[in-house]
Amino acid sequence: MSPILVRPVREQFDHDRVIRLLQKRWRRRYEAGVNLSGEPPSPLRFGRRLLFPDLVLNSHGRTRQLLGVVEVETNASINPLEAMSQWATFAKVKAPFHLYVPLGAVDAVRRLCDAKGIYVEEIWSYHTIGAQVRFTLAHRDRTRTTKKASKESSLRPKRKASARKNLKMGRKKVARPKSGKPKRKAAAAKKTTKSPKSRTAVAKKTARKTTKRARSGSRKTSVKR
Repeated sequence: MSPILVRPVREQFDHDRVIRLLQKRWRRRYEAGVNLSGEPPSPLRFGRRLLFPDLVLNSHGRTRQLLGVVEVETNASINPLEAMSQWATFAKVKAPFHLYVPLGAVDAVRRLCDAKGIYVEEIWSYHTIGAQVRFTLAHRDRTRTTKKASKESSLRPKRKASARKNLKMGRKKVARPKSGKPKRKAAAAKKTTKSPKSRTAVAKKTARKTTKRARSGSRKTSVKR
């Protein structure tokens, strides 16, 4: 249970209003469950404990995968007791933890998180202008995602290199018979088919041989006579 048992009426009204606005905003993307008075509870199981954050974001469908945990705070609920009892526990859940705080309390929330070692992926500030509530992203920390991405990237080049080697080897195996066949065919074609120059040379040689034979034959006949 939160150490802040009773909030001022105005802050409690703003707190519930922000939660309902966030629920409407995320209704299409997530199955957003809220823990407000007069609403069915949306507990979050953490080991043997049941947690009740302000918003629990699950995926649509039967799987109901936990995709986010959201806590909305007011000026009265930003203190070390709240940070250790609520924020520190929600930060250990295997899902992104987001904090929504009033506009002037962002620096205090950052100092508390740094002092207590609480990991918050996103800190948003909210403030009202007339009847509208506006949200502003004040802090974003992606160290967990970057670590996972770096591990994956360190493994990816090896897989890519091995895949490239396999592709190269496959290309070589496929390319060798293709590159060899035309050479063999060309060599066989050269042997079977002769160029027109070689044909004329052979014809000249045969003509010379026939003329020589004719001359030798005429000489022999003259000698006999």
